[in-house]
Amino acid sequence: MIVERHIKGHDVSACFGGAGCPNALGDVARLVSEMEALMAEADLVSFLKSRVKGDLKFHHTFRVSISGCPNACSRPQITDMGIIAAAVPGVTQAPCTQCECCVSACPDHAIGLAGGGPKIDTLACLCCGKCVRACPSGTLDTMGIGYRVLLGGRLGRHPRLGMDVPGIFFHDQVLDMLRRCLEFYKAHATEGQRFSHILKRSSQIVCPGVGV
Repeated sequence: MIVERHIKGHDVSACFGGAGCPNALGDVARLVSEMEALMAEADLVSFLKSRVKGDLKFHHTFRVSISGCPNACSRPQITDMGIIAAAVPGVTQAPCTQCECCVSACPDHAIGLAGGGPKIDTLACLCCGKCVRACPSGTLDTMGIGYRVLLGGRLGRHPRLGMDVPGIFFHDQVLDMLRRCLEFYKAHATEGQRFSHILKRSSQIVCPGVGV
């Protein structure tokens, strides 16, 4: 079948991020390259051909989408595994001038001034880095750059947003998480089902130290 000729079993896509986006938190090119290599090594197309009855379709593809900032232009929320770059803000010892630049800069209303300095609502914060860039006194700084991870998103007849895995993960942790997800997928996908269909909230651990 003509469609099957173009299916390689996996797809890794990303926003243009470090190629000039003002919101980019870093260049995701290395992560894209290493995830592509990891998925190619998994040889999902051969796995799918051994499980799927009939020809492979585009919806059988295991998709990963990487975004260089929380704006998520690459739509990571609707792929099997979505990855969103995150710059974790923190309060330093530098005195706060009470200028409220951080409060004004935060699009998610995650910062207020209390007790003489900024207070970050970690539940509301999406780690976009805007508050750090706006702070003129250095009271706010980036404590680390990592990634948020979403699992099990999809479109189709019954769309679903990916589940947000609690925490911020670093480069090697994200790669390890992908390995675990692929192992879980190959162990449970009996007929080429979408990852979201076999991933349940009661599943065993599929990422480092985190139950999904």
